[in-house]
Amino acid sequence: MRAVFALNPWESKRLIGRAVSRLPEVIRAYEETQIVIAHGSTNVYVAEEVLGYCPERDKYASGQVINGTLCQTESAEKPPIIRLVKGIPVPPVPTMDETLAGWDNTCVFIKGANAVDPNFNAAVFNAHPSAGTIGFAYGKICGMGIPLIVPVGLEKLIPCVKEASTKLGHSRVDYFNGQKIGMLPLINAKVVTEIQAFNILFDLKAVHVGGGGVSGSEGTVVLSVNGDKEKVKRAISEFESIKGEPPLALKKALCESCIPSTPALRTADGDQVIENTQKTCIYSGTKESDLPEWFIKRELV
Repeated sequence: MRAVFALNPWESKRLIGRAVSRLPEVIRAYEETQIVIAHGSTNVYVAEEVLGYCPERDKYASGQVINGTLCQTESAEKPPIIRLVKGIPVPPVPTMDETLAGWDNTCVFIKGANAVDPNFNAAVFNAHPSAGTIGFAYGKICGMGIPLIVPVGLEKLIPCVKEASTKLGHSRVDYFNGQKIGMLPLINAKVVTEIQAFNILFDLKAVHVGGGGVSGSEGTVVLSVNGDKEKVKRAISEFESIKGEPPLALKKALCESCIPSTPALRTADGDQVIENTQKTCIYSGTKESDLPEWFIKRELV
């Protein structure tokens, strides 16, 4: 039996989040060791599927593309990173070194991405000059062989992660449409797109056949699935249960006071390790009233 599915980005995030929660290594880490679910819009759905909820889900993001601009969320509003010890949320600690202390290959680190290529290499944009949360964690992940799981939708498909990562960088690019970014490739990660999700959830092979859309369906991914009739019917039933997944109500940072932030490294007094005077975005220091007309501005509280 063959079926064709069209998933908008929010439906894809739900499907991918559900698949990540069913991975054997995630189930084992949840029951026996530790998991970190980093900030990110797809990870909101991962958290909801793994934990049953996501704290302050409409704020559980960091960097984002919003208003058609490279941007981020408001640092003061961002909830702490989710760290689970045997399934129980624990309070955050100041640095990523402390967070990952004692970790081994039975633990799991989950981080979303901004790009994925046809070979399922993924990469993350870095608004923080030191690559933020994943930058401070990646050395330990690689050094210890900690499983890194990257949920990412095919709306973010690019030709080649390796080439893309050589074209970005805070000091390499002369103009950014918003926030300065670098790119950290994650070529050793287990990437979970819609394709892997169909295999994990239904034991079905999905083929990416198209995408795009209009009037709120921009970013839609179209997949063709062929396989055992009962498996395909089960996929259709689950697919229909997530159709109409509502979008998150994310907001941009306040440009006037915006600096990139990360929970991964802080100074002794708790301040972010980045100079407040460093201009990291073309709109840094700009009052909301002075932003371009096409921006969806934030009301000052």
